Amino acid sequence: MMSAWVVRGGRAGEHEQWNLVHGRATIGWAPIRDLSLCSSRDDVRALVSSAYPGNTPVSVGIQTGQLWAFRHSIQPGDLVVMPLKSRQGYVALGRCTGSYGYDAAADQDRRHFLPVEWQPEPVSKTVLKDDLLATLNGMMTVFAPSRNGAAARLEHVWATGIDPGQTDSPAVAPPASPVEADVVNDPPTVPSLEAIRDRIRTRIVEDFGGHKLTGLVADILSALGYGCEVSPPGPDGGIDIRAGRGPLGLDMLTIVEVKSQPSPVDVFVVRGLHSAIGRTGATQGLLVAMGGLNAPARKEWLDLRSTIQVWDSEVLLETLFETYPRLPEATRAALPLKQAWVLDDESEG
Repeated sequence: MMSAWVVRGGRAGEHEQWNLVHGRATIGWAPIRDLSLCSSRDDVRALVSSAYPGNTPVSVGIQTGQLWAFRHSIQPGDLVVMPLKSRQGYVALGRCTGSYGYDAAADQDRRHFLPVEWQPEPVSKTVLKDDLLATLNGMMTVFAPSRNGAAARLEHVWATGIDPGQTDSPAVAPPASPVEADVVNDPPTVPSLEAIRDRIRTRIVEDFGGHKLTGLVADILSALGYGCEVSPPGPDGGIDIRAGRGPLGLDMLTIVEVKSQPSPVDVFVVRGLHSAIGRTGATQGLLVAMGGLNAPARKEWLDLRSTIQVWDSEVLLETLFETYPRLPEATRAALPLKQAWVLDDESEG
């Protein structure tokens, strides 16, 4: 069975789009030169110790494990997962197509590379269960997610766009000792901003399906100063909410369609909303699509951006955080959040 690997695209996602365009997974560790001549983990450890003489044995072990995995363990056919910071709320999936390489002419933080055939469109995090998202948020640049059947589930997502959920008993790995810190399976997670957002996103997907999400969106729009008329559950002709400003709520009428499904919506949804705008004489439309848009829908929407806005799960989260103190008490009780400061940091080369 093929393995699955997380390979991040830079601390701030600065290499993600380059990787996707050029068909590579790349990592940093600029002081470490070509690993092609390293035939063992000890060879890599020697390079790390020489390049970072002040590092502790634990730090050397962690870096050695990641570099050796990238050099030796990731094989052609393995699945590569790149959580995206340049497109929050999505992960890129790809298939490794060759062996490790070193490109001396590349940017110093992209010289270590693996050839990867990336899927044309990233996967919305809304399709991933909470436990799988937590596994993918491990605090390393390179690691193998395996907890709760992660590799098999990611293969299922690759093939179908659906996370089937946990299919076997949770595997609990013994903690690594300092000298075994070069193990890169399922590293611990930290309460980063990304991990916290993922938990809230999953909560919304699980608890605000169907018409409940329409109610949440109406509450958010009301907090933004719109008067909202919510259509009852059932067939709605592509109009879930009529939102307007002014004393009568008739100024700048906005037609809202809400899609709670975790998978991307298709082009017919975009066309249906555009038709509803013309039919009602509305000023603009808002499409709330938790799973985002598929490629044809996104292409069509780009030509309609002057009249249609799109909120995917990430935009919905941003607007939720902005308006949360002004939401009705019942809504805040159903989705209890509190503001906190966390250290948004990761262990990267």
